[in-house]
Amino acid sequence: MNKKGNLSKSLGLIHVFAVASGAMISSGLFVIPGLAHAMAGPGVVWSYLLAGVLAATGVLSIAELTTAMPKAGGDYFFIMRSFGPGVGSIAGILSWFSLSLKSAFAVVGMATFISLVASIHGLLAGAVLCFIFVVINLAGIHQAARAQIFLVAGIFGLLAVYIVAAFGHLQLELVKPFIPHGWGKVFATTGFVFISYGGLLHVAGIAEEVRNPGRTITLGMILSLVITAIFYTAVVLVTTGILPAGKLDGSLTPISDGGRVIFGRAGFIAMSIGAILAFISTANAGIMSASRYLLALSRDKLLPRKLSNINSKFDTPHVAIITTGLTILFSLLLSLEILVETASTVLILTFIMSSLSVIILRQSKVHNYRPKFRSPLYPWIQIAGIVGFGFLLFKMSWYVHLISVGLIVVGFLIFWFYGRRFAKQEFALLHIIEDLTDKKLVTGSLEQELKEIIRERDQLVLDRIDRLVEDAFVLDLEKHLKVDQFFQIAAEKVAPHLKVDQNELTRMLKEREESSSTVLDESLAVPHVVIPGEKKFQLLLARARKGVEFSEVFRNITTIFVIIGTADERSFHLRVLAAIAQVFQAKGFEKQWMEATNKQGLRDLILLSERKRDKKR
Repeated sequence: MNKKGNLSKSLGLIHVFAVASGAMISSGLFVIPGLAHAMAGPGVVWSYLLAGVLAATGVLSIAELTTAMPKAGGDYFFIMRSFGPGVGSIAGILSWFSLSLKSAFAVVGMATFISLVASIHGLLAGAVLCFIFVVINLAGIHQAARAQIFLVAGIFGLLAVYIVAAFGHLQLELVKPFIPHGWGKVFATTGFVFISYGGLLHVAGIAEEVRNPGRTITLGMILSLVITAIFYTAVVLVTTGILPAGKLDGSLTPISDGGRVIFGRAGFIAMSIGAILAFISTANAGIMSASRYLLALSRDKLLPRKLSNINSKFDTPHVAIITTGLTILFSLLLSLEILVETASTVLILTFIMSSLSVIILRQSKVHNYRPKFRSPLYPWIQIAGIVGFGFLLFKMSWYVHLISVGLIVVGFLIFWFYGRRFAKQEFALLHIIEDLTDKKLVTGSLEQELKEIIRERDQLVLDRIDRLVEDAFVLDLEKHLKVDQFFQIAAEKVAPHLKVDQNELTRMLKEREESSSTVLDESLAVPHVVIPGEKKFQLLLARARKGVEFSEVFRNITTIFVIIGTADERSFHLRVLAAIAQVFQAKGFEKQWMEATNKQGLRDLILLSERKRDKKR
């Protein structure tokens, strides 16, 4: 464990891809197709495809939010920072329970297949394997993720062979008519199979342990979704085309049954082994990511503090992992259909909240909300996702709605009787309410928290220039000014701190400007002077909303950096000038400068810039 108690960053792109893919390709492919085919017939292929398209809208939102806030707890963390601790508590507990249910579903599937290929009690074998993966996760996430890579490689290899070989056994009459029960059944089945894409949520849960999260998380999630959706659609299509409805409908071993048609008994065993690998992969990924939700809730004091304990030897949240493992075992008491539908419903609710979170955070204009990836076609992607997910919820069974409401009530009660006493986090919705009501509701703590997250994400090491900016004077000017007026205001602000005469400093700034213009761009000026004395250096930042007139040519300078220092600081003076040039040239700087909501926002725009950091701290 590092000094701050954070989790170590040991996961790369291949690990992210393996965690997401391995968590998806399990029961969603090796068990659900038979149950889903009984509902929609050959139209189940459309159900899987539509579920993938809808998942894509959620993935774009989750990728944006996760690259802005790559912290343990994934969607809980950013829903909490969007809607507040009440909604956040409910979302976190729902997501944790959904991922635990998905893992339990994997254990049920594992039990089914193990009992088919060996004379071992399936549930006992599943419980033992669950225990093994709890131990692996306790030993370290890198070990768990590395195991995931080998599992996923084996699963994809088997499925590729299955798809290619199945084409020689296709019977087109088995897929006609393609939508026998109508589109209503297709949509209802889409909601049923949506849990198949739940693995994407696992990545958000482990985001804090990913290297270069801005690039790795987005690329890993998109690659995983696209490749897995292709495999889902292809495998379900060929399976529908080689198994008669009488054998496929309701089967708990549909892909293994398809393997028997292609390769005989050996094919059945091979695909059953593939299924077992997939179930192990899902159980492993489920424990890995679900435990991080308990960790995040505990860090925010919404659950008991012990759940956020990090093992000093392995850098893993051991209490949260063990608690999650026990919950998965107890979930085995639920029926298969309830496991699937409840997990799917909760997952759909999570995707809806993620889409809403993007809208809230963007509209709140929180200046330190800086995702590395921004969802395209905002807000239409989010709106389309919310409408689509809402339609799927409408098609779900009433008893699943009842269970979901029960879980929401449980989450709220936990917050009301425990977390409410400790919850002090600021959230983005308050910023919107403040703008609408013109009341002072925010303190800046959310901005500060996001700033620290960005520094951790981008591995920004504070240097002397950062400390200079932190201590800089900031002017946010509302009126149009002449340059002489601006220099008087700037000197009045800075002179007392530097212990120089205000009028003398004003004169020096004017003379410097008259001798050689300090305007570097049509909107940027960097007035700088050398003052008498030693070891003195000060920076003033100014935003002139209606411009400062520096000359007849440059009448609307909106960004001004005033640099004042003694002769012995000349080399540092030059480094500050170079840093300012880097910051100003960054894409979108001028727009962000004018849109910053307050003085600290102006500071943070520079502090969080991707400039070359000075080695001399």
